[in-house]
Amino acid sequence: MLSKRYSARSEDSVPEVDEGWWASVLSDEETFVPLQNKNSQGRQSGGPTAVLVDWDQVQSLYEEDEVIKLEVYGFNRGGLLVRGDCIQGFVPVSHLVEMPCAVAVDERRKALNNYVGKTLTLKVIECEPAQERIVLSERAALAGEGRRRELFNTLKSGEVVYGTVTNVTDFGVFVDLGGLEGLIHVSELSWGRVEHPSDILGINDPVRALVLMVSEENGRVALSLKRLCPNPWDILSQNYHPGDTVEASITSIRRFGAFARLKEGVEGLIHISTIRLPDGCDDLEGFLNMGQPVQVKILHIDVERRRLGLGLVTAG
Repeated sequence: MLSKRYSARSEDSVPEVDEGWWASVLSDEETFVPLQNKNSQGRQSGGPTAVLVDWDQVQSLYEEDEVIKLEVYGFNRGGLLVRGDCIQGFVPVSHLVEMPCAVAVDERRKALNNYVGKTLTLKVIECEPAQERIVLSERAALAGEGRRRELFNTLKSGEVVYGTVTNVTDFGVFVDLGGLEGLIHVSELSWGRVEHPSDILGINDPVRALVLMVSEENGRVALSLKRLCPNPWDILSQNYHPGDTVEASITSIRRFGAFARLKEGVEGLIHISTIRLPDGCDDLEGFLNMGQPVQVKILHIDVERRRLGLGLVTAG
């Protein structure tokens, strides 16, 4: 489901997306041994469960966005191993419709084992002959044939889209857009500091996001959550100046100081050098607590580098 074009932003305002994080997209899912099979040029396959993969046919399935049926013959902690005539690949847990992601290891193993021998309706979402990798999705198949291509043809940078969270990783959040997945990188989740993406979104959460980049060639859709909200750093520089005393709350305690969040949502560092511990208290954790209200003094504001320096005035 796509909304109207987000007219308040132009494509010129969309920043360049860092390529580095795309290399990690399936890193926590791919625990399986890469396929050692015969390609269209006749290289020999290997392994007792290997099949003769016709890479030309698989590439066609991917490009035409076709729905196919494959048998599940095995699994590992990351998902299912599937195969059929001239194809063998992997279905990540996050791409199984009825498979919960946030479960204990034993429960996941039992649930995945129940898939063995069944036939699933799937789509090829990754086809990398050079890496001998084929990734498929049951979730994408629900949208029907041609849906992925339709979305790639209609999605534009600067547009607002709606979807559902399918997976949360250390580096970001995957969102199902109705036949195509987009990724909200951790840096695009909030204008403030994010300890972990799961602090912002959870699996099955509905999402409204801004499209930053669409690349059909690489199968990528980059999304942003934070860019649909005003940049609090702009507000901060207008409302506050060094020397002002403001209310905040402690969000994190570290060896070198503590982070505190202002009402605008921006976090700043209270360096340990500005904190005077009371008599009988030897460390910050004995003095400050998560969520504790405090009064802080603005020491410096660096909007360009997103840095806010604070000094502790009083701790409530």
